[in-house]
This record gives sequence, C-alpha cells and structure tokens, in this order.
Amino acid sequence: MFDAGGWVLLESAIADLPADLRWLFESGAVTIDHLSALHGALGAMSIADLLAELRRESIRRVPGLDETVETAIRSALPALRAAVPRIPLGRAMSLADPVLARLRAAGAAWARPVGSLRRGLDLVGDIEIVAAMEDPAPAIESLLDLPDLARTLHRGPRRLYLVTDRVQIGVRCPPPASAGAALLHLTGSATHLDQLRALAAGRGFRLEPEGLFRGGDSTPIAASEEGMYEALGLPWIPPEIRNGDDEVAAAQDGRLPALIARRDIRGDLHMHTSWSDGRDSVEAMVTACVALGYEYMAITDHSPRAAASRTLSPDGIKRQAQEIADLRGRYPQITILHGCEVDILADGKLDFNDRLLERFDIVLASLHEQFGHAPDQLLRRYLAAVRNPFVTLITHPTNRLIPFRRGYDLDYDRLFAAAAESGTIVEIDGAPSHLDMEGALARRAIAAGVTVAIDSDCHRAEALDRQMELGLLLARRGWVEPRHVLNTRPIADIRALIAAKRAR
Repeated sequence: MFDAGGWVLLESAIADLPADLRWLFESGAVTIDHLSALHGALGAMSIADLLAELRRESIRRVPGLDETVETAIRSALPALRAAVPRIPLGRAMSLADPVLARLRAAGAAWARPVGSLRRGLDLVGDIEIVAAMEDPAPAIESLLDLPDLARTLHRGPRRLYLVTDRVQIGVRCPPPASAGAALLHLTGSATHLDQLRALAAGRGFRLEPEGLFRGGDSTPIAASEEGMYEALGLPWIPPEIRNGDDEVAAAQDGRLPALIARRDIRGDLHMHTSWSDGRDSVEAMVTACVALGYEYMAITDHSPRAAASRTLSPDGIKRQAQEIADLRGRYPQITILHGCEVDILADGKLDFNDRLLERFDIVLASLHEQFGHAPDQLLRRYLAAVRNPFVTLITHPTNRLIPFRRGYDLDYDRLFAAAAESGTIVEIDGAPSHLDMEGALARRAIAAGVTVAIDSDCHRAEALDRQMELGLLLARRGWVEPRHVLNTRPIADIRALIAAKRAR
C-alpha cells in the first residue's frame, strides 16, 4: 500500500505521462513499472508506438515484461482508442499551426501533421506532428516558450510531448532519411496500412514504421512516402482518402481522382457581414477576398427568420445593394455578387418572396430546423426549395453542429437526384461548426451527378482562408475533383448556370 507521500508521487507520475500511456495505466492493463520498461526499452509514447510494437511482438522481449503484459496491452487498445478525447478539426488545426510554424522556422526540411488531422477527419484524436530534421535540438527548444504552453510531458532528443490549451501535442523529429516512413506510418489509417503491408508482402517486401525493406535487408529501399508507394507499384495516395476503403484498388487500377486543390478555387460564394450575424463590414470581406486572389465572391447575409443576431430586412436589401454597387466601382479586380442565405420555412416556402429573390445575383437556401419535423417532412422542404428557380445552392445540407448535433437523417440520395435534375448546387461548407457535407456524403453527391460548391460560410474576414481550407479537406475526403465544383469555374459560367435555372 502507498502512504500519503507515495500517492502524491504516483499521481504526479501519472499526470506527467503522455495521454495514451496515462490511459493505458488507468485501464489497469499495465503498472507504472511496465510503462517505464515500455518507454525505456522501446521508446513507446503513443497508441501508434504500441501498435507497432505489438505487430512485431517486441513487448514480450523487454526485461520485466512478458507475453501476458503484451496480451493485456493488445486487449486494452480498442477501448483505449475509443477513450481518446476528440476535438473538432478546426480547433486541432489552429493548435497545430503555431507548432508547425516554429518547426519550419527552426530549419525543418518539412513539418506536417499526421494521423486524423492530416487525413482531415471531422473530430481529431491525438495531435501529432512529424518534422524532418538532422539536428532537432534548436527546434525543440523553440517550442518550450509557446504562448499557451501549460506543461511539458516528455522531452527527448527527437521527441517532445506538451500540453497547450488543455490539448496534448506530440512532436517527432526524425532524420530526413527516415522521416518519410514515419509520415506514412503515423498518418494511417490502420486499415490502409494493413492493405499496404499485404501488398508489400506479396512483392517480397516488409513495410515497417522505419521504412520499406526488401526481404531481410536492414536498409530501406525508399526514403519518402512517394518512393514507398512507387516501390509498391502505386501512385502516391492523398492522405485524405487513406481510409482503407477502395483507394488502394483504385490506385492499382489507375482510378484515383485528381483531387481538388487550393489553387483550383476561384472564389467563395457564402459569407456573412455585419448586415446579419457577421463581425465585419462588406468592404472588409471584399478586401480580404482580394488579398486571397479571388476572381469573385458573394455576400450572402441571412433572411429575417433565421436564428441570427441580426438579419437582412427587405429595406436592408436595397441599402446593401447600393453599398455593394459602390464597392464594385472601387474594387474592379473582383466581381462582387449580391446574394442572400434565405431560410426554407416549415411549409417549404422561402423567407423572401420571389419578387425580392429576383433582385439578388445568387440565392442560397438553408434549413435551420426549429419545428421538430420528421425526416420525410424535412426532405419535402428541401425538395420544394430545389424546385424554386431562384435557388442556386443548398447550404450545409445535414445542418449538423460539431460535436453536439449529428445532423438530419434524410434520404439524401433523393435530394441529390433532385438537385442534379434541376441544376441546383449542393454545398460543402467549411465552417468549423458544420463541416458539411462530410467526405462520404460528398462522394455520394458527386456520384449522383450533383455539382458542388466549396464555401467558407465565414463570419470574419480573417477566417476566410482557413474555412476554405477546411471545406477543401472535406471535399478531398469525398474524392471531389475540380470538374465537380462550381467555384472552380469562371464567373461567366456561374452567371450562365444561375440564368439557366431561372429561365426554367
């Protein structure tokens, strides 16, 4: 039994463990002595490390451990992975970015997030970063005075675990010669890596966390992600689609999509200003879009019955239109569309009548459900909006709220069929609270022939770029290519699409 001092020391030791090891201890699978042996002999610090050692059956060979401990860890890992707290993708990116910037400034050949963050999952577990560096000491030192640093959990020659803003961040700084292998291994997913290992075995190779090896050789045959895929007879597979679904088969058959990229985006068709619930003026949004190099943008404030702090009144439409007309004269380098985000009401009608809607250059229609309607009734409201000739685009179709609300449980295939038939666009929304449509649903949409728009749904000028990046991550997870996306096209094509639907 521990005395009081012993309990204090034990609690302190547990608190200073990286989260994965702490939860492994708290699960009862191992003791503190076991963890010390794991870390001392194998350098294990995370679930990814433990999985690699389990695959090699190396835990049983550590002095002080045995096959019983290895089996206990293997049994505990599924529950351990489920217990890892997850944070929204947008917050994870904002926490990782300062760390990435410091590593790059300190001379990293490259620095990238890995795991669920690199793959663009809606909710991120561990935030881990890999930076390729010959001498990581200055970089690691530079991270010890991050503004929001709470404490350092572990510091080694090439590893650092710290807590900032109540979230653990792990940093690994392998030499450039082995960093590509770490990047591949830690990005995952586990199923994707299993498929690559099977492919490697069929070619007489071994795919290990340290690299791709031929037979019993100890020297890797490729140093980069791209090189390892190439050695396996595959093109490089983008991390966003490494889900263990059909991406490896698609790569083997030459069917990988040419995924949408930031350079393909010509403009942003969904944003809010101080005319409704946005923070900034129309001009602030315009100047930010000009700085991003956009060819066009759309101001789309909320209609009166939206649950927003401010909304656009019929009288406000006239005044906002005049403001936008004035800005067009002052910013000729960008096309400014005057639009609105209009609510779809309980009976399927829209919050503005057609006489008002025809004044806008572009109309977005949204469900912000407040009536407790069943899925079939929500779908009827969507279908009514899709049939309206003035509706260009359906926004955030599931209306989920991450991490609190799952979103509507609808027959989305019927919505997609109606949208494709009517020429109505469906949105991939990069707002951190929505991230809607998520990748699998976006893939279903484009398979149904829907044209999508990738928008920021931004309420602050400074977040326009970040929220577009989030939308692009979702789109890439959905195998979306530039040809599927409205706002990769020139403004003349967008105006023609809007006019064609109104002419119906």
